[in-house]
Amino acid sequence: MLLLPAVAALALTECQSSKTAATATAPTAQAPTAEAPKPKEYKYTTVEGDPLKTRIYTLDNGLTVYLSDYDDAPRIQTYVAVRAGSKNDPHDATGLAHYLEHMVFKGTSHLGTQNFAAEQPELAKIEGLYEQYRATRDAAVRKKLYHQIDSVSGVAAKYAVANEYDKLMGSIGAKGSNAYTSNEQTVYQEDIPSNRIEQWASVQAERFGELVPRLFHTELEAVYEEKNRGLDNDFNKEFEALNRSLFQKHEYGTQTTIGTIEHLQNPSITEIKRYFDRYYVPNNMAVAMSGDLDYDQTIRTIDQYFGKLRRKDVPGYTPAQEEPIQAPRVSEVKGPNAENVMLGFRFPGTTSKDALALRLIDKILTNGQAGLIDLNLNQKQAVLEAASFTEINNDYSTHVLYGTPRQGQTLEQVRDLLLAQLDKVKKGDFPDWLIPAIINNEQLQRTKSYESNEARAGAFVAAFVAQQDWKDYLQQFDDFGKLTKQDVMRVAGQYYGPGYALVYKRTGKDTSTPKVIKPAITPVPVNREVASDYYKQVVALKAPELQPVFVDYQKDIQQVQLKPGLPLYYTQNKENGLFDLYYVLDIGTNNDPKLGLAANYLQYLGTGKLSAAQLQQEFYKLGCSFGVQSGTDRVFVSLSGLDKNLEPALNLFEQLLNNPTPDAQALKDMVAGVLKSRQDAKLNKSVILQQGMVNYVKYGPKNPFTSQLSEKELKALKPADLTALIKKLPTYEHRVLYYGPSPMLSDKFLPPSAGGAVVESTGVKETLSKFHKTPAKLTPTPPAKDFAELPLKDRKVYWVDYNMVQAEILFLTKGEVYNKDIVPTVSLYNEYFGGSMGSIVFQELRESKALAYSATSRYANADKAGRSNYQLSYIGTQADKLPEAMAGMEALLTDMPAAEANLDIARQSIRNSIATERITKSDILFAYERAKRLGLDYDLRRDVYEKTASMSLDDLRKFQQAKVKGQPQTILVIGSKDRLNFKELAKYGQVQQLTLKEIFGY
Repeated sequence: MLLLPAVAALALTECQSSKTAATATAPTAQAPTAEAPKPKEYKYTTVEGDPLKTRIYTLDNGLTVYLSDYDDAPRIQTYVAVRAGSKNDPHDATGLAHYLEHMVFKGTSHLGTQNFAAEQPELAKIEGLYEQYRATRDAAVRKKLYHQIDSVSGVAAKYAVANEYDKLMGSIGAKGSNAYTSNEQTVYQEDIPSNRIEQWASVQAERFGELVPRLFHTELEAVYEEKNRGLDNDFNKEFEALNRSLFQKHEYGTQTTIGTIEHLQNPSITEIKRYFDRYYVPNNMAVAMSGDLDYDQTIRTIDQYFGKLRRKDVPGYTPAQEEPIQAPRVSEVKGPNAENVMLGFRFPGTTSKDALALRLIDKILTNGQAGLIDLNLNQKQAVLEAASFTEINNDYSTHVLYGTPRQGQTLEQVRDLLLAQLDKVKKGDFPDWLIPAIINNEQLQRTKSYESNEARAGAFVAAFVAQQDWKDYLQQFDDFGKLTKQDVMRVAGQYYGPGYALVYKRTGKDTSTPKVIKPAITPVPVNREVASDYYKQVVALKAPELQPVFVDYQKDIQQVQLKPGLPLYYTQNKENGLFDLYYVLDIGTNNDPKLGLAANYLQYLGTGKLSAAQLQQEFYKLGCSFGVQSGTDRVFVSLSGLDKNLEPALNLFEQLLNNPTPDAQALKDMVAGVLKSRQDAKLNKSVILQQGMVNYVKYGPKNPFTSQLSEKELKALKPADLTALIKKLPTYEHRVLYYGPSPMLSDKFLPPSAGGAVVESTGVKETLSKFHKTPAKLTPTPPAKDFAELPLKDRKVYWVDYNMVQAEILFLTKGEVYNKDIVPTVSLYNEYFGGSMGSIVFQELRESKALAYSATSRYANADKAGRSNYQLSYIGTQADKLPEAMAGMEALLTDMPAAEANLDIARQSIRNSIATERITKSDILFAYERAKRLGLDYDLRRDVYEKTASMSLDDLRKFQQAKVKGQPQTILVIGSKDRLNFKELAKYGQVQQLTLKEIFGY
């Protein structure tokens, strides 16, 4: 749940909607004439002291509307939340809420159809056939019925317009079109330009007012693939096992959001419609919006469209009551990933005061710096990794602790170490300063979250789903700040008893993994060049034009020289009291693999005056944190937190950088941990494919991924080897980036409340000159060492054996060296061809052919001048669909379908997005960093915005034919050898198996 800052005085007020305090009402039109009806007034509630300045409205039909004005950019984050999730699924139709979520994107009788009168009877036939299919288990009858479903679906699809919702959102410049379903809720999200509220509201009210489950059987196949991804995810299986043990009566444990295979393979469109009619009603829904909005105009628009939805009674829900857990409930999960242990404890639901205490206990254990698990287990390297997290739901909450063992350590030993930290909490065996520090740091994080419209609007969703009044939601953060050690000890003693859920995740083959069958699906038409009348009406709605604002690096960034070779780049934070400070060096692990180890080692070191644990605690008390990250060619030394504590935090940090105390035991433990982490990485399919295989193909066996010390070299390391590297970092030429409220230079000013006294504010330049310790003359960084890219001229297929249900396939083609002149064309090509749910690749491979849950393709520009671009095309599919999936992707890469309608949408999407995007805050500094790496001194988005306006399909076709079609491909495949079709793979080039040793270099 998202947290908001404590509010000193919370008083609920009821107002009438007004633009200014002097205006009492917000009319729906201009001042009325004598004959005009009285303008509608919109009452709303606020909470005194609310930092989000939220207005909460309730429409006549019961719809709750949360609005918050935040003018960082002319965009608005929107969520439409339905207070119903997987716990409301019928017990004989689990997964229903989730695949209903998918169906809400398919349109209505107006949206997504060319001819609903002709389409409707075909959809009715499909619904009836599914009911028959669901009612029989005779294999021959089911096969015949599915053939009929497939046949009728092809007829119905002729009248449909696939992805028309996504096209509409793309045309108005919306970003992040998506949705999620969980236990309590289903939430639909869009990030829209602030000038497109009316179009957004029209479309949302349309789709939430009526459900038409079209293109059902192909979308259901995408849900099957989503299920397959879950079956290949060890953490997912482990967490489901934990919930089954904790909740043996409640739906939190007796059913999952994705549903069972049995229920997925026997769906009911009739049941989906019933669920929609029961729960998708305005008095069970909320609209949450945060961004650059006008309160009065926005609520008028929402009422104009959403106000037409009809209120209905919502079925009640009575949660099952769980019996106390008297002893550990132990279960075991097997899978290919590294082993770990997970413990779960049951707590009361969201609004309970004990659930509030649980949040504090969780931070006492894990806060990233000074928690008991942080210091006693991670800092001391007693385990490879450990943490805790909470899952707080309406009826019950869960506290989860998990840990990964070191080499030679048993899961039982990790379990005992985790339980020992809970015993400390129960006894109050933690410092008294920790709770106040947690409260201060939580307030800091909440302040940071105010910079995100997603977090602001997400808080509204959290309050609505929990059925909490906004005043009470805010009050909980005051209450959080009043919790004491005695409260913590009482709650810990009550809930951390002998009964809990315990899951051992072992490395091994999961023989229980069922297989989702592959039905015979005939590709359906997607009808790219047609549009519904409704679509045309919405896009015709006029909207005020917004102009882009591009970053001017010379004006938006101040620059001074602290000394030769040490520039300071400065952007002021005018919003809050937080700062970000970076030292950036152009050197990395390509130059010296030990740099990454040195950066990691730093967290285990003290300064002589302070131990490593004490140092972390001191930073946490100050509300600050530090880090050193080493990439292949850059090092980022970072410090962030409360700007009022910049000087003491910087002083501490500089002491650490310049005088780290070597610790031989910490190094020995770290090396052992690195070796265990390397073993575990070879069990992770994402690391194998996305990092190991990709680097192997681009560069060969010697590459950035394998550029690391051998086991022998690791064990031979001396503490002084790494501390010397750390001490050397500030001696190189580097640059300092600062984003925060302090002025660049010292400043004298007269505060309103100073009583005539002049106050001097220390500038960042002076602070750095005082505390940032560097030699009189800085050493130039050594020349960059980049690995040579291979030509990739031969057609080859590399594969790795991995125990999984799906197969994941990556098509890789090497392009030309980075060229800024083609970036506009690349941007439009990516948006058109493979960039979104309305793109060609998504439509063809998911919507039409039902071959994947995830399918993407993009021409990736290099992030550094002199490096090559690459075409990367990915599809994850059930292993027995591999032939069709590969053929489908290859066909699209060879002959890109031409659709003027899709091109228009792609063009509008890019230009509307750029026109409403604002690069602000510290992002300005990092945008400049990226530009310099590419040899640019201006905001390249300007070229994209200006040049895409006149681009045609012919421009894209020429690009595709020159850069993509017929280019030599290297195909990477990861999957189970007993499921892969090697005869099919051989059609695409010479097939070669890669061993993990070849990929990882060890």
